[in-house]
Amino acid sequence: MTEDFLHYAWRYQHFQPHHLHTTQGQNLAILAVGELNRHAGPDFTNARLRIDDTLWAGNVEVHIKSSDWLAHHHEQDPAYNNVVLHVVLDDDEPVYRTNGERLPCLELRRLLDPNLCNAYYRMLNNALWIPCQNHWHEVKELTKKLWLERLMVERLEAKTEVVGRLLEQNRGDWEEMCYQVLLRNFGLRVNMDPCEQVARSLPLKLIGRHRDNLLQVEALLFGQAGLLDVEFNDVYPRQLQQEYRFLRQKYGLESLPAGNWKFLRMRPANFPTMRLAQFAVLLYQGSNLFSKILAAHDIEELAHLFSVTLHGYWSEHYTFDKVSTRKLKHLGGNFIELLILNACIPIIFYYGVYTQDTRYCDQALRLMQELPPEENHIIDGWKKLGVVPEDAGNSQALLHLKKEYCEGRRCLHCAVGNAILK
Repeated sequence: MTEDFLHYAWRYQHFQPHHLHTTQGQNLAILAVGELNRHAGPDFTNARLRIDDTLWAGNVEVHIKSSDWLAHHHEQDPAYNNVVLHVVLDDDEPVYRTNGERLPCLELRRLLDPNLCNAYYRMLNNALWIPCQNHWHEVKELTKKLWLERLMVERLEAKTEVVGRLLEQNRGDWEEMCYQVLLRNFGLRVNMDPCEQVARSLPLKLIGRHRDNLLQVEALLFGQAGLLDVEFNDVYPRQLQQEYRFLRQKYGLESLPAGNWKFLRMRPANFPTMRLAQFAVLLYQGSNLFSKILAAHDIEELAHLFSVTLHGYWSEHYTFDKVSTRKLKHLGGNFIELLILNACIPIIFYYGVYTQDTRYCDQALRLMQELPPEENHIIDGWKKLGVVPEDAGNSQALLHLKKEYCEGRRCLHCAVGNAILK
C-alpha cells in the first residue's frame, strides 16, 4: 500500500462513501474532498465535512498509519492546525490537536474495494515494459488521444524550464538566451553541459565583435572549450591557437577543462569538434537568431536557418591532426529536426507564455506536429505494443509517458492507468 493510492482513493471516493463513521463512532458525511495539495502542508485543502451535527471546513491529511502523524512531526507544525480529518489505512494510535482534542480519523482498511486494491497491486508489481501493458488496448482511444495531447504540452513545458532559467540568468536578453540554448543542444545529450558552459563563458556580444572573421569565431569557441591547450602538428589548429591566445589576453578569458568532452562511442559526425565548427559557421553566417526563429512560419524556414556546411580544413578532418576521407560536412536533416524540436520550439513556446501571446504557443505546438516522429528504442517499444506515433508531438508525448509515468509507476496520475483501475 502507498499513500499515493490512498490519495487516489480519497480524491475519487473509491470506497463505500455512505454511512461513514470515524474511529470514535461519529457520523461522517463528505461534502467536498478538497483540492490535492502538491506543495508543503496537508494533503488536501478546502475540504468540507459534516461530523455528527457539526459542519467542518479545512484540510485533510492522509497516511498509511495514524502514527505517521507523529513520525512526521506534524504535531509540531502549525500548518497542520487546520486539519479536520485524518484519513488512514490503519488507525494504530490516537492523534491529538495542540489544544488536546482528539483528531477525527477515518480508517479505510475495511472500506476499500479489494478488486481495486488488487488491480493496483498488479500494476505496481509486474515486470512488464509498461505497467498496464496487458490492458492498454482495453482503454478507449479517445481517452488515450486526449491524454497524449496533454502529455505533449507537459513535455514542452518541462523543456521550457531551461529556457526560463537561462533567460533569467541573462537578465531578459532573449538573443543571449537563444544563443546559449542552441549551443547547448548542439552538444546533444552527451556533451550538452560542456556546450552550455562554453556559451555562458563566451558572451554573444563578444563573438559579435569578430563575427565577420570565421577563424576568430572558431578560435573563441574551441579555445573556451579547452580544445586548443595541446601541441598540434597541423597548420590550421596552430592558427586557431595563436588567435585564441591573443583574444584570451585581450578579453581576460579563461578556458574550460578539455576533459569535460566525450568522444568515445560516438559517430564522428557528432564529435564535439564537428559541432563546435558547425556552430561557428552558424554564427558567422548571420545574427539575430532569436528574432529569426520567432519569425519563422514553418519547419522549412526554421531548417533553412541551420543550413550549415563545413569547408576547408574540416572537409577532411573530424578532429584536429587526424585526416579523414574528404567530404563536405553539413548539418544533417535528422540533427536539424532535433535542434528544432529541442531548442527552437521550446523557445517559441516560452516566448508565448512569457508575453501571454497564445499565438506563439499555438505555433510551437503546430510545428511539433509538422515534424516527423522520432526514432529511438523507446518509440520502438511503443510500436511493439501497436502504438505508432504520427508526428513528433505524438512521439514526444510517448517518450514523456514512458519516462515520467510508466517508469515511476505513477499509474494513479495517468489517465490510462485511471481508466484501467476504474
